Amino acid sequence: MYVAQPIEWTDRGVVMLDQRLLPGEEVSYTYTDYREVAKAIREMVIRGAPAIGVAAAMGAALGVLHSSAKSVEALRPEFIEICDALAKTRPTAVDLFWALERMKRRFAELTSRASDLGKIKQGMVEEAQQVHFEKKSTDEAIGRFGAEFMPREGHVMTQCNAGALATAGIGSALGVIRVAFEQGKKLHVLVPETRPYLQGARLTAWELHKGGIPLTLITDNMVGHFLKTAKVGAVVTGADRIAANGDTANKIGTYQIAVLARENNVPFYIAAPVSTFDLSIPDGDHIPIEERSAAEVTHLQGIRIAPDVHAAHPAFDVTPARYIAAIFTERGVARAPYTESLRALATTTHSIAAPSPASSSVR
Repeated sequence: MYVAQPIEWTDRGVVMLDQRLLPGEEVSYTYTDYREVAKAIREMVIRGAPAIGVAAAMGAALGVLHSSAKSVEALRPEFIEICDALAKTRPTAVDLFWALERMKRRFAELTSRASDLGKIKQGMVEEAQQVHFEKKSTDEAIGRFGAEFMPREGHVMTQCNAGALATAGIGSALGVIRVAFEQGKKLHVLVPETRPYLQGARLTAWELHKGGIPLTLITDNMVGHFLKTAKVGAVVTGADRIAANGDTANKIGTYQIAVLARENNVPFYIAAPVSTFDLSIPDGDHIPIEERSAAEVTHLQGIRIAPDVHAAHPAFDVTPARYIAAIFTERGVARAPYTESLRALATTTHSIAAPSPASSSVR
């Protein structure tokens, strides 16, 4: 099955597929400077919380690798600047900050034990590559856990793009669908377009089509109609940040899908890695919501589609935990009460084989 590769570490630099140009063109760029990586994250060349985390890790490693510092003492303040530049790119996706904190810990370990800059640089590169490898393994585990909850046949719905393009693996929400499909489940995916950036239309539809998975593209204002009439068996989406109580931030439009799913007795699931948890905040009211350019609402591919009026563009919304039937992670499946199950998963140190839906809750 075709799986897109949004980012790779190479001897030439960090290679990213420009997701802004999909599905019309498949163009990749090679970045050799961490500032270029930061700009690529900020300008949505790469997007999706886990993939942003991989990009941030690679950007940090790239900055260290190409530093002209002649000593560890000179490299330390430069590394702080590198991480600060990357941290300022996207405020909502917690994977970005998780990855940078991990790279900071590795930098501290390396510089406390060695003064050889070559070994330090190599260690940072290896850590970034390890982050990427782990994200791929994480997706596969999430997919195995979540696939057990998908119907044997019929419609499922997703939102935005939580596929390979968003995670640098097989996808979180789309990973669940991929694994279920490969297990022989006869699924047909309903894909809302995801205005205003059209991640569903441009990216999710492209990924599913490339992978041979049946889909129907719908506009965002068709969601209620299809949840009511299409006998949808499940909704599964990704997440950018999950608060301690289970409140979940995801692409704008997710909240209304969750409400409509509840109204129509359709289970609503989240598929996300443990690195998406932010147990430092009690609930969704504390999740920062990125406000993107209003031009993305008033214009489509550079063409004005609205008069010159005020437009709002919150890039994410928060779905309250009460609408979420379960959260699929690489370490197991969390269910309410999420204050207990998320903390239990966060402190689990190893993955386990996916159990049946009846026995997989972590409490």
